[in-house]
Amino acid sequence: MSTAFAKTPGWLDWHPDPARPRFALPPGSVDAHCHVFGPGDEFPYAPERKYTPCDAGKAQLFALRDHLGVSRNVIVQATCHGADNSAMVDAVRAAGGRARGIATVRPDVTDAELRELDAAGVRGVRFNFLKRLVDTSPQDELATIARRIAPLGWHVVVYFEESDLPGLEGFLGALPVPLVVDHMGRPDVTQPVGGPGFGRFLRFVDRHDVWVKVSCPERLSVAGPPALDGERHAYTDVVPFARRVVEEFGDRVLWGTDWPHPNLTDHVPDDGLLVDHVPHVAVTAEQQHALLVANPMRLYWPGEDA
Repeated sequence: MSTAFAKTPGWLDWHPDPARPRFALPPGSVDAHCHVFGPGDEFPYAPERKYTPCDAGKAQLFALRDHLGVSRNVIVQATCHGADNSAMVDAVRAAGGRARGIATVRPDVTDAELRELDAAGVRGVRFNFLKRLVDTSPQDELATIARRIAPLGWHVVVYFEESDLPGLEGFLGALPVPLVVDHMGRPDVTQPVGGPGFGRFLRFVDRHDVWVKVSCPERLSVAGPPALDGERHAYTDVVPFARRVVEEFGDRVLWGTDWPHPNLTDHVPDDGLLVDHVPHVAVTAEQQHALLVANPMRLYWPGEDA
């Protein structure tokens, strides 16, 4: 940990000794949602950040990648770095073609800056609507960014909660680029999977060019059990929601670890056990290959073999 940055009180670091997964990931599997934090003395955290994390750099991410049996990563810009994408871009470049990036940009980003990000391996931008994490931008500014990135063939990654969708779906549905929704739109898993809230989300996905990450059950679960201490049937209350998405949109689903798991307050999962969660939500070999290999390769490495 850099001496220049003191972690947010109560911050939970990532799991120090993840299990070796029992589920063997298909060759070419992609962790399509992970982050790097700093290290802060090399890549300072943004002054406007809402939290200060532990350092979690590219070396640790790549070590986890190899430990889990993952082949590639999609590294999503962390809100603690604001619109300074230096740490993310450095990690993507260091991966030697085995990573892609999702950036945070402002409306005044120049065409030259966008081209430089594209050359580095960035393939999208993230719009975060969780007020506890960011001061959300006006929708007209976000629409401007979407128009700017459309010629590059990029997409927009969106992070919102189920209760936010009614106020966002008109805006999001009108954007001129594909959408990738983080963490299934954060459904309320205490409600029925066939209930109106999740039903609205499924209709939104069906009607638009939307991909869905069936990720972060540890953020969505209310009843658990957590993915710790060898538990390979974790987060059972989230499983029906993820299965429904995989069944209905099998060619538009993605998976990721969310390492190093920012802003968790209850526990940090064992990443090996998160891998063992995958066959509970993608139950056939065909579903697993689509989720882990074919879909992310088509979105992030089109035309390349896994």
